[in-house]
Amino acid sequence: MLLATHATIDQLLLKASLFEHLPAATFVFVLGACVGSFMNVVHYRLPRNMRLLVPASSCPSCNHRLRFFRENIPIIGWFAIRGKCRYCKEPVSFEYPFVELLTAMLFLMCYVLCYWVPESTPFFGEIFGPWWHDNGIIRTLPMFIALLTMVGGLLSMTFIDARTFTIPIQIPIFMIVIAFLATLLQPWLHVRHTPTQVWPYPLIDWTWSLAAFCGMGGVLFSTFLLKVGILKYSFSDYEEYVQGDEILAVYPHARREMFKEVVFLLPIVLGFIIGWFLGYETGIPPLAVQGIAGSILGYLVGGGLVWGIRILGTLGFGREAMGLGDVHLLAGVGAVIGWWDPVLIFFIAPFSGLFWAAVSAILAKIGKQYREIPYGPHLAIATLLVVFCRPGIDWAWSIAMTNVQMSTISTPESTTEVTPEVTTEVVVKF
Repeated sequence: MLLATHATIDQLLLKASLFEHLPAATFVFVLGACVGSFMNVVHYRLPRNMRLLVPASSCPSCNHRLRFFRENIPIIGWFAIRGKCRYCKEPVSFEYPFVELLTAMLFLMCYVLCYWVPESTPFFGEIFGPWWHDNGIIRTLPMFIALLTMVGGLLSMTFIDARTFTIPIQIPIFMIVIAFLATLLQPWLHVRHTPTQVWPYPLIDWTWSLAAFCGMGGVLFSTFLLKVGILKYSFSDYEEYVQGDEILAVYPHARREMFKEVVFLLPIVLGFIIGWFLGYETGIPPLAVQGIAGSILGYLVGGGLVWGIRILGTLGFGREAMGLGDVHLLAGVGAVIGWWDPVLIFFIAPFSGLFWAAVSAILAKIGKQYREIPYGPHLAIATLLVVFCRPGIDWAWSIAMTNVQMSTISTPESTTEVTPEVTTEVVVKF
């Protein structure tokens, strides 16, 4: 009798969970498929400097316009036409439904891990934390949209970079704008805060908040000088050294171009230092300020790490060490997930590169062809590992860095008293 009662309760809980999450999860999956369909347009048109919204999608072979209810339905459309154009019978790449399905699955995984999987579930329930689970998708919608934007942007940049060795700057800029808007809107929603997590990423005090704001002021100032022509773009004559159909060129003046980038970075570094001294030990800002400041600091830390290696590596080896697209990629990631995770991503990405180098060596040994992959996809892979395998990353950190404490969302020592319905000021110093 007791077993039957427990079975009934479990069945009711399962039904309640399905009624609560299945409609939203279905919507997120469909949204992901539609975003994947648009990403296919981005992958084709953006590297060719074509407009994204017009003209309408058409067959690249015969230019026949695709009809929405037949050929242009995400995922299903490719199977409906059996992988061939209805008119010219030319094969349509399987990449199209693959990107749509992969994007839909990643979006769905974000929803399931943020809201559906109970917090008590080992590993999977610990990935995103109680802030997401306790508030649900409505209260955390701005940050959830930023998370989905980052996932879609990483996927899109990986496909384009692997094919063209370039990352269109429009994609990370879009990620950054969405992240900043999300952190501005999120504090206006009446969310529940838990003693262990009051924000999706570590928050900061006035010292680092003013450093972030003044550093961002330096970014805007340098960008303005660049646009009006006072500062010069680096590698502006790169295309002159590209031979024929080759993607990359042997550029002889890489060290010279680094000095242009150092000049661009000087106002940013000076602004960051001035802001740090202005805010030194002046207390804790309101949560709304901490949120946007943490996003800006993540943008600066993510971009700064890669840019520093780019400059040092180029000066040391005499050729471009890393692309500026990689700088913008990790800057966009930092804007979404804060300042700490880009540090982890920066140190994990080389292992992805080493793994691919080992695979390439094996393929070369057995006479198989392989394609060189730029560094951007490795940064994207490391980001997804940090985001979706966070408990494992934390465990590995505790083993490898036993004497170094990892930054956390919040700790009992650094939080003021937290009640479920009251916004409080919470900070993590680093």
